[in-house]
Amino acid sequence: MLEKTLFSTSKEKEKCILVGVINKDQDEEKTREYLEELAFLAETAGVISIKTFTQRLPKPDNKTFVGKGKLEEIKTYIIDNPVDSVIFDDDLSPSQVRNLETHFDEIKVLDRSLLILNIFSQRAKSDASKRQVELAQYQYLYPRLTRMWTHLSKQKGGVGMRGPGEKELETDKRIVKDRISFLKSKLAKIDKQSLTQRKERDRIVRIALVGYTNVGKSTLMRALSKSDVFAENKLFATIDSTVRKIVLGNIPFLLTDTVGFIRKLPTTLVASFKSTLDEIREADILLHVVDIAHPLFEEQIDVVNSTLADIEASDKPTVLIFNKLDLYQPESEEGLDAHLATEDDLKKNLEKLKNSYLAKNMKNVVFISASKKENLAELRSTIMQLLQTRHFEIYPNWDPTLNPLYDWQGHQALPENE
Repeated sequence: MLEKTLFSTSKEKEKCILVGVINKDQDEEKTREYLEELAFLAETAGVISIKTFTQRLPKPDNKTFVGKGKLEEIKTYIIDNPVDSVIFDDDLSPSQVRNLETHFDEIKVLDRSLLILNIFSQRAKSDASKRQVELAQYQYLYPRLTRMWTHLSKQKGGVGMRGPGEKELETDKRIVKDRISFLKSKLAKIDKQSLTQRKERDRIVRIALVGYTNVGKSTLMRALSKSDVFAENKLFATIDSTVRKIVLGNIPFLLTDTVGFIRKLPTTLVASFKSTLDEIREADILLHVVDIAHPLFEEQIDVVNSTLADIEASDKPTVLIFNKLDLYQPESEEGLDAHLATEDDLKKNLEKLKNSYLAKNMKNVVFISASKKENLAELRSTIMQLLQTRHFEIYPNWDPTLNPLYDWQGHQALPENE
């Protein structure tokens, strides 16, 4: 797989600086929150952020993202300190990347999308997700090839290739184009296989977990399914869909844990992860998980809702699940440490939130702590109401007292003695 190597695998972690712009669309406080998220992304990728630079501009500079004065300030810091890369909190145009690389000499220049793509590359486990990420990387890097991969012309030859007189850049672009075509063909076959698998599940209710990244979806899935699902306090801890069969009140359903969304999720990733997003599109019910302890949780809700609208999945019955009740503290944005949250803390937080505008202004709202397994009974009850409605649409004559067992693979009820 062809990749642009972003970070070293040596024991000593690379160091980076972060750059953001304050403008009319995001004030200083919001920019700070965004850069904290960018630092978390960098940490997830294995890079330590050592300095943050911000500049107040009406809009990012077309040539270098920041102004000349700030650019010199950043360069001076790089000269005086060990820095391996500069990461910008917005997407950079190909010309901006070229100008910044020229200005910073040997220092790597990344934007938010390239950083996310690198994390996805590190986290991809299945063959499908690896190919999806690789395709997204190629599609992102193709217009930025001017100063990259000049060695590629040595890797391919044969009939149909022009001779040594062809410019290296043209050769590089041809190789990348061929690879994109190959990956699209492979993913089309994988999509067909995934579609067949999903059709086989048509006679059972499908529920999908959605939400911003690192809100606790995998932890919740582990609690509901009582299975060993990987969960970690990092962004994009899992990017492969995980499906588990669960029975609730004698009614079976399939629960799918999907990739988390994030602000400015690269469009190439959204396009590449078609089969994963189809799990959401074709689900009967959505469980939208929110980190109630995060200071920008309302904005995160908007990001998820916007993404769901983009993939045409916003009109499904949804349970809004406010998770991390154990970390929530109204008086402080910092929240509580999980190990300090007592049972009384959880009860007090739950009571406050049930009387808040969040509970009163929205439908199907539940407040839980997946890690502490707090208030999961209410969540199961809420899920059960939507589950029954959809299940009886599929099986209008279903009688759970006569059919307590269900062969979900064969799509038929089994006699009780089996």
